[in-house]
Amino acid sequence: MDFKNGAELLELCQQYHCPISEIMKKREWELSEARPEEISAKMKTAWNIMKESALTPISQPRKSIGGLIGGEAHLLNRRREAGKSICGSVLSRAITYACAVLEVNTSMGLIVAAPTAGSSGIIPGVLLALKEEYGFSDSAVENALFNAGAIGYLAMRNATVAGAVGGCQAETGVASAMAASAAAELMGGSPQQCLCAASIVMMNTLGLVCDPVGGLVECPCQARNASGAANALTAAEMALSGIRQLIPFDEMLAAMYAVGKKMPPELRETALGGCAATPAGCAFSCQKK
Repeated sequence: MDFKNGAELLELCQQYHCPISEIMKKREWELSEARPEEISAKMKTAWNIMKESALTPISQPRKSIGGLIGGEAHLLNRRREAGKSICGSVLSRAITYACAVLEVNTSMGLIVAAPTAGSSGIIPGVLLALKEEYGFSDSAVENALFNAGAIGYLAMRNATVAGAVGGCQAETGVASAMAASAAAELMGGSPQQCLCAASIVMMNTLGLVCDPVGGLVECPCQARNASGAANALTAAEMALSGIRQLIPFDEMLAAMYAVGKKMPPELRETALGGCAATPAGCAFSCQKK
């Protein structure tokens, strides 16, 4: 079960007639030598942390240590509850929860790095929104998280999830791909549709730079988590509709890695380019010093 790329993962799904989540579970059982119930219990713990970090800031806004963000989730939720959201129920919930998790992360609260702390809002944002909208059980979402884990594993094995190596396309891009694949499976999609959704996301985020203002994982990180949730839902919707992605997931992942390595250092988490180099961004950095 130790698949090394997306093609091998799809072969295993076809051979055993099961979804990506089940293959990932079996892989974890084999490699960790842990009992199935122990692996499931760990995922349940991760999901509970995700839910708490997505929900708490809505009623209890958290100010970031750097002072750049705080209270955004509350504002978004208030607008949705007032019936003024232009995004629709699922998307408005997803971006609210994604922003909320970043409030927790930047105030030194407990989050699940999925795959990184700076991109930790996307997966819980998408999956919690789908759970609330469609009434999925916690156990169903926990299964979907194994699917997300498979995509994250492949990204770490064959490319990178580090902004310092591949830019934000490697952080929020991979997180969005993980969320899109998990969402596709949760909504009844096939393994092929899951990887198609993940590939669409990677295409949409190709070239996204990492440019934290003041060197802090606050801005533009929070906004990119919100847009990453939207990207994931868009890609899942396309894949579930039967729209095929021209470029397979493995090739798209390789393209992302190649683009990341060609980015100049200023655009890879050094806070020397992009948003961090704007007059407003520089002014904030000087104020903090």
